[in-house]
Formats: sequence, C-alpha cells, structure tokens
Amino acid sequence: MVRVGRDLKDHQVPTPLPRAGTPPTRAGKVRRFSIISEGCSSHRCRHLMCCALLFCVVSATHVPPPHSTTKPGSPVPMDTDNPGVRKAARFGVYRYNNSSNDLFLFKESQISKAMVQIVRGLKYMLHVEIGRTACEKREHSNLDSCHFQKKKNLQQILKCYFEVWITPWLHNVHVPIALCH
Repeated sequence: MVRVGRDLKDHQVPTPLPRAGTPPTRAGKVRRFSIISEGCSSHRCRHLMCCALLFCVVSATHVPPPHSTTKPGSPVPMDTDNPGVRKAARFGVYRYNNSSNDLFLFKESQISKAMVQIVRGLKYMLHVEIGRTACEKREHSNLDSCHFQKKKNLQQILKCYFEVWITPWLHNVHVPIALCH
C-alpha cells in the first residue's frame, strides 16, 4: 500500500524499522508529501514505478517509424481539411484583406498544401487559393456568409502563400508572410 505523508495527522511520517547495518533515523521527522511504501521492498517498488512511468511516457508520445527521415522540429505535412489548418488559412485571408486595396473581401476557396512546424507554438505554412467575394469590405466582417463573385468581370482568384504562427496558450496569432499573386 502506498500512502502520501499528507494523509497522516500533523504531517507526521512514521519511521520504518532500520535494517541491519543502516544508521537509525530521527523518529517523528516532518516530511511533506513524502511517499511511504508498506509491504514492498524499495528495489521492487522502484522497478514497478519506473516501468509504469516508462509505459505512460511511451504511450503518450508519438514515435516515428525507424525508416522515417523526419527530424524533430521539421515541418510536417498536414491534411488540408484539418480544422487547425482551416483556421490558420482564415487568419492568412484576414491579413490579406486588411492589407489589400480591393473593394471586396476575399476568402479561401482551396487549400492545396499545408505544413506545420512546432516552434514556440504552431507555424503553419499554407498554399491557398483565395477568391473575391460579393461582400464589400465596408459592409461585412463575417466571411462565412459571403459568397464568391458571380459576375464574370468581377471574379478573381489569387494563389497565396501564408505563414501563420499560432501560440494557443498566449491566445496570439501572427501572420508574418502573406504573399498573393
């Protein structure tokens, strides 16, 4: 049985009987959050705890197959339908709309390639086609309700490359690169 010293009255930890050849310890020594094991040799308990810890670490991490050439920190291809990729593409479109002089808003029509790199957050590298919508900039701010231009002379498709850095724990998004042509 394993108990945490905090469960005992006044945080007192009973002293186990000393083994032969070991110096005695002070009885009643106060130890906060110390673990006491009963009915288990220290070597056996350590071995079991190490195995349990190793199992938890291995099962919680993704280990690439041995033939993989992916290095830690390298960009990894992502599914273009991934919600994180779609969200990052939308941030890239917002950046483009804020920096363009067009009267109409653009929105993403197709994400052709997506990669992500883990560096102080997530760095998305996206190849996106964006199209001109029928929504004027001064009227709408919600791109979901905007439809693509139906008038042939106003239709325009641009190919863009966006780099979008998302730091979720800081609620921060930065789009350092938004190139469209």
